[in-house]
Amino acid sequence: MHGRLRMVEKQIAGRGIRDPAVLDAMRRVPREMFVEKGFEMFAYNDCPLPIGQGQTISQPYMVALMIEAAEVKSTDTVLEIGAGLGYAAAILSRIAAHVIAVERHASLAAGAAERLHRLGYDNVDLHCGDGSRGWAEAAPFNVILVSAAAPEVPQALKEQLAIGGRLVIPVGPEESRQTLLKILRKGPDDFATQNLGAVIFVPLISERRGAEDYS
Repeated sequence: MHGRLRMVEKQIAGRGIRDPAVLDAMRRVPREMFVEKGFEMFAYNDCPLPIGQGQTISQPYMVALMIEAAEVKSTDTVLEIGAGLGYAAAILSRIAAHVIAVERHASLAAGAAERLHRLGYDNVDLHCGDGSRGWAEAAPFNVILVSAAAPEVPQALKEQLAIGGRLVIPVGPEESRQTLLKILRKGPDDFATQNLGAVIFVPLISERRGAEDYS
């Protein structure tokens, strides 16, 4: 617990994150529960960590930055793409009303569902599927967060945003040329884009495959 509070003070609040709901959620969610076995001692370091399947859990500051940028409110329904083992979904669950999380690796999706259930975060629905298509049956979303980089913003995600909704996504052709974008849907065909700076994420991979649900 002390490591978690130090992380929030130094890595999150200390680097400019101000949203009280984000800071409170980061203090409450045990990050050590969402990393690969053997890496628990590094859970509160300011770095990504492996979670299996060649994937990583984002550094705590990046999770906080993306959620703050998305202006998540207590009444929002949020779609999270690239859920991994569920850490960002867990943080979002402490802020938003409802979270839909999508992860393309079945083993990670199952692991995330188990962790979220064990911790009692029951306002998260976890699905295994192609995140580049979003999750149309639950749309529209007030917020969409994407934890993997796409070559360009998937049209499906823009279409699944509610009017006034916010999409935060890393975009770029390769790791050395990725930019974090915030996209605000102002009308049916009216989108405003804000550049939030350079980032490095694993790629968002589109696959045509069947999807399983983990609830």
